[in-house]
Amino acid sequence: MRIDLHTHSLASDGTQAPTELITAAQQAGLDVVAITDHDGTGGWAEAAEAATRVGIELVRGIEISTKHRHHGVHLLAYLPDPTHPGLRAELDRIVEGRSSRAPAMVAALRRAGIEVSMDDIAAAVPGRPHVADALVRQGVVSSRDEAFSEYLNPGRPGYVNRYAADLTATIRLVASAGGVTVLAHPWGRGRKDDLPAGDIARLRDAGLSGVEVDHQDHKDPDVREELRAVARDLDLVVTGSSDHHGLGKTNHELGCNTTAPDEYERLLERAAAAAAASARRTPEVVGGR
Repeated sequence: MRIDLHTHSLASDGTQAPTELITAAQQAGLDVVAITDHDGTGGWAEAAEAATRVGIELVRGIEISTKHRHHGVHLLAYLPDPTHPGLRAELDRIVEGRSSRAPAMVAALRRAGIEVSMDDIAAAVPGRPHVADALVRQGVVSSRDEAFSEYLNPGRPGYVNRYAADLTATIRLVASAGGVTVLAHPWGRGRKDDLPAGDIARLRDAGLSGVEVDHQDHKDPDVREELRAVARDLDLVVTGSSDHHGLGKTNHELGCNTTAPDEYERLLERAAAAAAASARRTPEVVGGR
Protein backbone atom coordinates (compact mmCIF):
# COMPACT_ATOMS: atom_id res chain seq x y z
CA MET A 1 0.00 0.00 0.00
CA ARG A 2 1.40 3.40 -1.06
CA ILE A 3 0.28 6.36 1.08
CA ASP A 4 1.03 10.07 0.53
CA LEU A 5 -0.35 12.32 3.28
CA HIS A 6 0.59 15.85 2.13
CA THR A 7 -0.46 17.37 -1.21
CA HIS A 8 -1.79 20.69 -2.52
CA SER A 9 -4.30 21.74 -5.17
CA LEU A 10 -5.42 24.97 -6.80
CA ALA A 11 -7.46 25.59 -3.65
CA SER A 12 -4.20 26.93 -2.21
CA ASP A 13 -0.84 27.05 -4.00
CA GLY A 14 -0.85 23.88 -6.10
CA THR A 15 -1.25 24.01 -9.86
CA GLN A 16 -3.85 21.22 -10.28
CA ALA A 17 -7.57 21.32 -9.60
CA PRO A 18 -8.57 18.86 -6.87
CA THR A 19 -9.95 16.42 -9.47
CA GLU A 20 -6.69 16.58 -11.42
CA LEU A 21 -4.70 16.04 -8.23
CA ILE A 22 -6.69 12.95 -7.24
CA THR A 23 -6.54 11.51 -10.75
CA ALA A 24 -2.77 12.09 -10.85
CA ALA A 25 -2.40 10.38 -7.46
CA GLN A 26 -4.28 7.33 -8.71
CA GLN A 27 -2.19 7.25 -11.89
CA ALA A 28 0.99 7.51 -9.79
CA GLY A 29 0.05 4.24 -8.10
CA LEU A 30 -1.02 5.66 -4.77
CA ASP A 31 -3.61 3.82 -2.71
CA VAL A 32 -4.16 6.66 -0.22
CA VAL A 33 -3.68 10.40 -0.63
CA ALA A 34 -4.40 13.37 1.64
CA ILE A 35 -5.38 16.79 0.33
CA THR A 36 -3.86 19.37 2.68
CA ASP A 37 -4.26 22.80 1.16
CA HIS A 38 -3.04 25.78 3.14
CA ASP A 39 -5.40 27.15 5.78
CA GLY A 40 -8.65 26.02 4.18
CA THR A 41 -10.93 23.23 3.02
CA GLY A 42 -11.99 24.64 -0.35
CA GLY A 43 -10.80 21.58 -2.27
CA TRP A 44 -12.36 18.94 -0.03
CA ALA A 45 -15.70 18.41 -1.76
CA GLU A 46 -14.31 18.12 -5.27
CA ALA A 47 -11.47 15.86 -4.11
CA ALA A 48 -13.89 13.56 -2.28
CA GLU A 49 -16.06 13.21 -5.35
CA ALA A 50 -13.04 12.43 -7.52
CA ALA A 51 -11.62 9.91 -5.03
CA THR A 52 -14.91 8.01 -4.94
CA ARG A 53 -15.00 7.96 -8.71
CA VAL A 54 -11.42 6.74 -9.34
CA GLY A 55 -11.24 4.41 -6.32
CA ILE A 56 -8.44 5.99 -4.30
CA GLU A 57 -8.66 6.52 -0.55
CA LEU A 58 -8.78 10.20 0.43
CA VAL A 59 -7.92 11.78 3.77
CA ARG A 60 -9.12 15.36 4.10
CA GLY A 61 -6.72 17.70 5.84
CA ILE A 62 -5.39 21.24 6.14
CA GLU A 63 -1.85 22.61 6.38
CA ILE A 64 -2.15 25.39 8.94
CA SER A 65 0.26 28.32 9.18
CA THR A 66 1.47 28.61 12.78
CA LYS A 67 4.29 30.15 14.78
CA HIS A 68 6.45 28.76 17.57
CA ARG A 69 9.07 30.88 19.34
CA HIS A 70 8.75 33.51 16.59
CA HIS A 71 9.43 30.98 13.82
CA GLY A 72 6.94 29.79 11.23
CA VAL A 73 5.85 26.15 11.55
CA HIS A 74 3.44 24.29 9.28
CA LEU A 75 0.99 22.00 11.03
CA LEU A 76 -0.92 19.27 9.21
CA ALA A 77 -4.43 18.77 10.61
CA TYR A 78 -6.28 15.64 9.51
CA LEU A 79 -10.03 15.00 9.64
CA PRO A 80 -11.17 17.93 11.84
CA ASP A 81 -14.74 19.17 11.76
CA PRO A 82 -14.47 22.14 9.36
CA THR A 83 -17.55 23.77 10.91
CA HIS A 84 -15.98 24.00 14.39
CA PRO A 85 -16.42 27.71 15.27
CA GLY A 86 -13.01 28.20 16.84
CA LEU A 87 -11.12 26.46 14.05
CA ARG A 88 -13.13 28.25 11.38
CA ALA A 89 -12.45 31.64 12.98
CA GLU A 90 -8.71 30.99 13.24
CA LEU A 91 -8.45 29.81 9.63
CA ASP A 92 -10.35 32.90 8.50
CA ARG A 93 -7.94 35.11 10.42
CA ILE A 94 -4.93 33.39 8.81
CA VAL A 95 -6.43 33.73 5.33
CA GLU A 96 -7.17 37.41 5.94
CA GLY A 97 -3.51 37.87 6.87
CA ARG A 98 -2.47 36.27 3.61
CA SER A 99 -4.91 38.38 1.58
CA SER A 100 -3.61 41.63 3.03
CA ARG A 101 -0.01 40.47 2.70
CA ALA A 102 -0.03 40.14 -1.09
CA PRO A 103 -0.63 43.85 -1.84
CA ALA A 104 2.09 44.74 0.66
CA MET A 105 4.52 42.37 -1.10
CA VAL A 106 3.63 43.87 -4.47
CA ALA A 107 4.28 47.35 -3.11
CA ALA A 108 7.63 46.26 -1.65
CA LEU A 109 8.68 44.67 -4.96
CA ARG A 110 7.71 47.82 -6.87
CA ARG A 111 9.87 49.88 -4.50
CA ALA A 112 12.70 47.49 -5.37
CA GLY A 113 12.18 48.20 -9.07
CA ILE A 114 10.16 45.08 -9.99
CA GLU A 115 7.18 45.98 -12.16
CA VAL A 116 4.45 43.71 -10.81
CA SER A 117 0.84 44.38 -9.84
CA MET A 118 -2.03 42.56 -8.18
CA ASP A 119 -3.52 42.03 -11.65
CA ASP A 120 -0.54 39.74 -12.37
CA ILE A 121 -1.36 37.43 -9.44
CA ALA A 122 -3.95 34.81 -10.34
CA ALA A 123 -5.32 33.40 -7.09
CA ALA A 124 -8.45 33.76 -5.01
CA VAL A 125 -6.33 33.88 -1.84
CA PRO A 126 -2.88 34.97 -3.00
CA GLY A 127 0.24 34.00 -1.08
CA ARG A 128 3.98 34.08 -1.63
CA PRO A 129 3.88 31.20 -4.16
CA HIS A 130 1.42 33.12 -6.32
CA VAL A 131 3.61 36.23 -6.22
CA ALA A 132 6.54 33.98 -7.12
CA ASP A 133 4.60 32.61 -10.09
CA ALA A 134 3.95 36.15 -11.30
CA LEU A 135 7.69 36.86 -11.17
CA VAL A 136 8.33 33.69 -13.19
CA ARG A 137 5.73 34.64 -15.81
CA GLN A 138 7.32 38.07 -16.19
CA GLY A 139 10.78 36.57 -16.64
CA VAL A 140 12.19 38.19 -13.50
CA VAL A 141 13.22 34.73 -12.25
CA SER A 142 13.20 31.23 -13.72
CA SER A 143 11.44 29.35 -10.91
CA ARG A 144 9.52 29.65 -7.64
CA ASP A 145 12.66 28.62 -5.77
CA GLU A 146 14.62 31.49 -7.30
CA ALA A 147 11.78 33.92 -6.58
CA PHE A 148 11.82 32.95 -2.92
CA SER A 149 15.59 33.02 -2.53
CA GLU A 150 16.05 36.33 -4.36
CA TYR A 151 12.92 38.29 -3.45
CA LEU A 152 10.40 36.67 -1.09
CA ASN A 153 12.22 34.99 1.80
CA PRO A 154 12.87 36.85 5.08
CA GLY A 155 15.44 39.55 4.56
CA ARG A 156 14.75 39.84 0.84
CA PRO A 157 13.16 42.94 -0.73
CA GLY A 158 9.67 41.51 -1.25
CA TYR A 159 9.21 39.78 2.11
CA VAL A 160 6.33 40.90 4.33
CA ASN A 161 5.43 39.25 7.63
CA ARG A 162 1.86 38.05 8.26
CA TYR A 163 -0.36 36.58 10.95
CA ALA A 164 0.11 32.94 11.91
CA ALA A 165 -1.61 31.06 14.74
CA ASP A 166 0.17 29.91 17.89
CA LEU A 167 1.37 26.33 17.35
CA THR A 168 0.48 24.85 20.74
CA ALA A 169 -2.92 26.55 20.82
CA THR A 170 -3.66 25.31 17.29
CA ILE A 171 -2.84 21.71 18.22
CA ARG A 172 -5.40 21.97 21.02
CA LEU A 173 -7.90 23.71 18.75
CA VAL A 174 -7.71 20.95 16.12
CA ALA A 175 -8.21 18.36 18.85
CA SER A 176 -11.32 20.19 20.03
CA ALA A 177 -12.55 19.97 16.42
CA GLY A 178 -12.03 16.19 16.49
CA GLY A 179 -8.90 16.12 14.33
CA VAL A 180 -5.31 15.00 14.73
CA THR A 181 -2.12 16.96 14.05
CA VAL A 182 1.28 16.20 12.52
CA LEU A 183 4.26 18.55 12.33
CA ALA A 184 5.08 19.17 8.66
CA HIS A 185 8.80 18.85 7.69
CA PRO A 186 9.85 20.28 11.09
CA TRP A 187 13.62 19.98 10.60
CA GLY A 188 13.69 20.99 6.94
CA ARG A 189 16.09 23.57 5.55
CA GLY A 190 18.39 23.44 8.56
CA ARG A 191 15.73 24.41 11.07
CA LYS A 192 16.31 21.72 13.68
CA ASP A 193 17.04 24.31 16.37
CA ASP A 194 13.59 25.89 15.88
CA LEU A 195 11.88 22.70 17.09
CA PRO A 196 14.26 20.68 19.28
CA ALA A 197 13.25 17.34 20.72
CA GLY A 198 12.24 18.90 24.04
CA ASP A 199 9.80 21.22 22.32
CA ILE A 200 8.34 18.33 20.32
CA ALA A 201 7.81 16.48 23.60
CA ARG A 202 5.86 19.43 24.99
CA LEU A 203 3.79 19.58 21.81
CA ARG A 204 3.03 15.87 22.23
CA ASP A 205 1.78 16.63 25.72
CA ALA A 206 -0.48 19.32 24.19
CA GLY A 207 -2.01 16.74 21.86
CA LEU A 208 0.32 16.40 18.85
CA SER A 209 -0.13 13.02 17.16
CA GLY A 210 2.74 12.75 14.70
CA VAL A 211 5.79 14.03 12.85
CA GLU A 212 6.39 14.14 9.12
CA VAL A 213 9.83 12.52 8.88
CA ASP A 214 10.22 11.42 5.26
CA HIS A 215 10.04 14.66 3.26
CA GLN A 216 12.18 16.18 0.53
CA ASP A 217 13.24 19.03 2.82
CA HIS A 218 14.85 16.43 5.10
CA LYS A 219 17.59 15.71 2.60
CA ASP A 220 20.15 14.33 5.04
CA PRO A 221 19.39 10.67 5.94
CA ASP A 222 20.87 11.29 9.39
CA VAL A 223 18.31 14.05 10.02
CA ARG A 224 15.50 11.65 9.11
CA GLU A 225 16.83 8.92 11.36
CA GLU A 226 17.30 11.27 14.31
CA LEU A 227 13.78 12.67 13.89
CA ARG A 228 12.40 9.14 13.51
CA ALA A 229 14.07 8.23 16.81
CA VAL A 230 12.52 11.28 18.51
CA ALA A 231 9.09 10.24 17.23
CA ARG A 232 9.61 6.66 18.41
CA ASP A 233 10.70 7.80 21.88
CA LEU A 234 7.62 10.04 22.16
CA ASP A 235 5.19 7.47 20.67
CA LEU A 236 4.35 9.81 17.80
CA VAL A 237 3.12 8.61 14.43
CA VAL A 238 5.78 8.82 11.69
CA THR A 239 4.53 10.00 8.30
CA GLY A 240 6.10 10.48 4.88
CA SER A 241 4.80 12.44 1.94
CA SER A 242 5.56 14.35 -1.22
CA ASP A 243 4.27 17.85 -0.36
CA HIS A 244 3.23 17.83 -4.00
CA HIS A 245 2.24 21.16 -5.60
CA GLY A 246 1.88 20.08 -9.22
CA LEU A 247 4.23 22.21 -11.31
CA GLY A 248 4.64 24.64 -8.41
CA LYS A 249 7.48 22.69 -6.79
CA THR A 250 10.21 20.67 -8.43
CA ASN A 251 11.34 17.32 -7.00
CA HIS A 252 8.10 16.79 -5.09
CA GLU A 253 6.45 14.18 -7.29
CA LEU A 254 3.47 12.30 -5.91
CA GLY A 255 4.65 9.32 -3.88
CA CYS A 256 8.31 10.38 -3.72
CA ASN A 257 8.01 9.75 0.03
CA THR A 258 5.30 7.61 1.59
CA THR A 259 3.83 6.66 4.96
CA ALA A 260 4.09 3.08 6.21
CA PRO A 261 0.68 1.34 6.35
CA ASP A 262 0.98 0.54 10.05
CA GLU A 263 1.74 4.21 10.83
CA TYR A 264 -1.25 5.26 8.75
CA GLU A 265 -3.47 2.91 10.75
CA ARG A 266 -2.14 4.42 13.98
CA LEU A 267 -3.01 7.89 12.68
CA LEU A 268 -6.55 6.79 11.81
CA GLU A 269 -6.95 5.22 15.25
CA ARG A 270 -5.94 8.47 16.90
CA ALA A 271 -8.28 10.39 14.62
CA ALA A 272 -11.17 8.14 15.62
CA ALA A 273 -10.32 8.66 19.29
CA ALA A 274 -10.12 12.44 18.82
CA ALA A 275 -13.46 12.50 17.02
CA ALA A 276 -15.11 10.52 19.81
CA ALA A 277 -13.61 12.71 22.52
CA SER A 278 -14.72 15.91 20.78
CA ALA A 279 -18.28 14.74 20.06
CA ARG A 280 -17.96 16.63 16.76
CA ARG A 281 -19.20 15.40 13.39
CA THR A 282 -15.86 14.85 11.66
CA PRO A 283 -15.21 13.86 8.03
CA GLU A 284 -14.57 10.22 7.23
CA VAL A 285 -11.95 8.75 4.95
CA VAL A 286 -13.60 8.32 1.55
CA GLY A 287 -12.90 6.40 -1.62
CA GLY A 288 -10.83 3.24 -1.55
CA ARG A 289 -12.11 1.47 1.56
